[in-house]
Amino acid sequence: MRLLIRWGILMVAFAVADKILTNFSVKGGFWSLVIVAAVFGLVNAIIGPILRLLALPITILTLGLFALVVNAAVLGIAAALSSRLSIHGFWTAVWAALIISVVSTIGNYVFRDRREAERQRSR
Repeated sequence: MRLLIRWGILMVAFAVADKILTNFSVKGGFWSLVIVAAVFGLVNAIIGPILRLLALPITILTLGLFALVVNAAVLGIAAALSSRLSIHGFWTAVWAALIISVVSTIGNYVFRDRREAERQRSR
């Protein structure tokens, strides 16, 4: 159930980025969002940790700002694997990664598990 909620949050994040950015688009409707969120989730789970580990030194030097570039790269890889996701330009990918991260963080906070919320309160 938790996976479906996170998947839904990611779909909403992609929809928000699609509405805000002109050079970022998810072609199609609801099912395209489902597919794009799944592809991005898989790429983020498989390739994301490797890229984050390789970029760790420069991420530390830039005080974490390079993490946005890594997230944009993961987003670009997902766009290359899915014909339904279109990103035109590096800065568009960076802004999209930022929007998706912010919306996902807010959504995950709102829909967090009750047990997880209790653990955070007891700390």
